[in-house]
Amino acid sequence: MNPYIGHESQLCGVEEHRLVGGKGDGMRLLQVRNGKGMEFTVSADRCADIARLSFRGMNMGYFSPCGYVAPAYYDGQGDGFLKSFTAGFLTTCGLCSVGKPGVDAGEELPLHGTIANTPAEHIYWEQDEEEIRIHARMNDEGIFSRKLILDRVIRCSKRENSFTIEDVITNRGDSEYPVEILYHMNMGYPLLSEKAKLYIPSVSVEARNERAQEGIGSWDQILTPQPQFEEQCYYHQFEKEGRAAIYNPEIGQGLVITFDAQNLPFFTEWKMMGQRDYVLGLEPGNCHPDGRAKMRQDGRLTILAPGEQVRYQVKVRMLEDEAEWLI
Repeated sequence: MNPYIGHESQLCGVEEHRLVGGKGDGMRLLQVRNGKGMEFTVSADRCADIARLSFRGMNMGYFSPCGYVAPAYYDGQGDGFLKSFTAGFLTTCGLCSVGKPGVDAGEELPLHGTIANTPAEHIYWEQDEEEIRIHARMNDEGIFSRKLILDRVIRCSKRENSFTIEDVITNRGDSEYPVEILYHMNMGYPLLSEKAKLYIPSVSVEARNERAQEGIGSWDQILTPQPQFEEQCYYHQFEKEGRAAIYNPEIGQGLVITFDAQNLPFFTEWKMMGQRDYVLGLEPGNCHPDGRAKMRQDGRLTILAPGEQVRYQVKVRMLEDEAEWLI
């Protein structure tokens, strides 16, 4: 026990809240503080994703114009996903599909799948001297349909300003089923501005389409907000460790994302420099966002047999100095 404090929440911990009003009415939010300047909000009703992230009072993520939207408003037709795409710091895309809507193996698939609009069936938190742990389970099962379970643990360090997302996906059905996942991490103002520096030490960079090819020589340059900007996506490849960092000297901080590039072999940079739609996506995944059918065609689709599991992990660490992204 610390003799200097009354309640443990004086320094760090988790507080549970509910939203009141608007399309987010009733949503459960867990506010996490590590006592060293890092705070984030876990959205229990949206896949235990991270809605907000701040460091030393500065916002790090992007919040889209639609704001908080409860799962009841989700539109799974075509690109209806965008109507409730809060973005936040993290939106998990999958598990049935990632990327553009389409048809694969006779199954009609919506934009970015449905897991981001799936509430946690069970969520709780615990802590010790080293870390805070958020445990959540999301059920992606249905009759005559896929039977996938996502078990998530978010580990928030009390020793350093970092957190780790650990996911286990299990096929509980009696037939094999594809699994796609993309950690759609969204950088926003004031972290994101024309002053920000982007560091992605990949071994190769490929433009997704002709529009992206136009800017292939400046994929790492951040612009001011542009009217009617058309998004540009770049696919990065790493050898072993995946790493992407952004640092803004104007605010004196940033963050670095690290992951096992053999386990999550795809990394998408989503460059969207529009007015109000001003966001940079740094997105590790087990697939690219061109649709499940394309992944199958390329022979790179992850397929789980009955009872099989797959595990993924992504770490996010706050930066106080530009040189720290090399550590």
